[in-house]
Amino acid sequence: IACRRLLNALLLHSDLDAKMLVQEKKSGIEGVIVVDSSWLGKRYRFIRFVFEKIRFIIYEKNKAVRFGFNISKIGLNLAKNKNLQDADIIHLHWINNGFLSIHGIGKILALNKPVVWTLHDMWAFTGGCHHSGDCENFQNECGNCFEFLKKPSSTDLSNRVWEEKKIAFESKNLTIVTCSDWLRERALKSSLFKSLRVVSIPNPIDTEVFKPLKSHLALSNFGLFANKKYILFAAMRVNAVKKGFQYFKEAINILFEKVGEDSNIEILIFGEASQSDFNDFGFKVNVLGKLSSPDTMAKAYSAASVFVIPSLEENLPNTIVESMACATPVVGFDIGGIPELISHKRTGYLAEYKSSADLASGIYWTLFESNFELLQKNCRSKVLENLDQKVIAKKYLELYKSLV
Repeated sequence: IACRRLLNALLLHSDLDAKMLVQEKKSGIEGVIVVDSSWLGKRYRFIRFVFEKIRFIIYEKNKAVRFGFNISKIGLNLAKNKNLQDADIIHLHWINNGFLSIHGIGKILALNKPVVWTLHDMWAFTGGCHHSGDCENFQNECGNCFEFLKKPSSTDLSNRVWEEKKIAFESKNLTIVTCSDWLRERALKSSLFKSLRVVSIPNPIDTEVFKPLKSHLALSNFGLFANKKYILFAAMRVNAVKKGFQYFKEAINILFEKVGEDSNIEILIFGEASQSDFNDFGFKVNVLGKLSSPDTMAKAYSAASVFVIPSLEENLPNTIVESMACATPVVGFDIGGIPELISHKRTGYLAEYKSSADLASGIYWTLFESNFELLQKNCRSKVLENLDQKVIAKKYLELYKSLV
């Protein structure tokens, strides 16, 4: 989504001939090209994905970490693709799950064209994990991976993957972009990227789509009522531990004990969730389902009084930017790149990490104690000044020009 938004920003606000090469196309957006849309190509894509996961199963600590680590041993050879051959600049984004292998990235770098790589997590400079948590081994040679591997050692899988990356990524024509200052600091501390140029440019957003909507229009779209205060939570998977659903649930129950059922508070959930996931919530829960249309998502944010993101690991979440663009304050933990978006008690509330009680306090403060209209104004202003697609397109254009 972030990559597609950048493509759109560049096409609208620069004179660049930009194209986006993907392994699976889900939109009709101009400039998006699928590598192989044939039946065989789709089957091969699925096989690559399965192969990657099967290879890791014999090493994984448990099932919970299966999607938090990528070996990237198999992928497409895009170095011979005509679009890359013709390009003046090659820009990589998220390339895992069988799209590009470490070796394949090395072949792209060997073309000796300027390569920009926007990082959406830590994978590019670790031994395979997307977020290292409290582990700092990426500053050396990885290894001793107790978080993800069942047999950690100095020469374990994470160390071997790191060694592969060291060989493949050794290039003077590689420039790293991170979506947050937090991730930039992590990349500069890494043994793989510490000698490279690393710049921080956030993801863009179309503020003409994600904008404050009139309350009655947003509410009526979902059959909601104007006399309620709605707490919004986005649930891609409520059982994804790192998304912090358990902390959200505990915070809501603390809030319910404090204000009671007569407070006119209700919960809004959008994403892959079912009503049964919320049976033990005190407040009424409205499951909106999976929202794929940006216009409908903007209505959901506008219908809410506060958006809560209890993630335990994050770079610079699109959902926070979307909510703030719609002038809806955000409550989240003080972790990763989140503090770069949530200014405490100016655009929302930064809660103490892993504290359900403080998360509940943040929700209560936003709903009942804050200068709510000022919060809304601050949210919208911060996005317009720092993350609007015109602003971000200009920053990338300046970066590209410096490389050619």
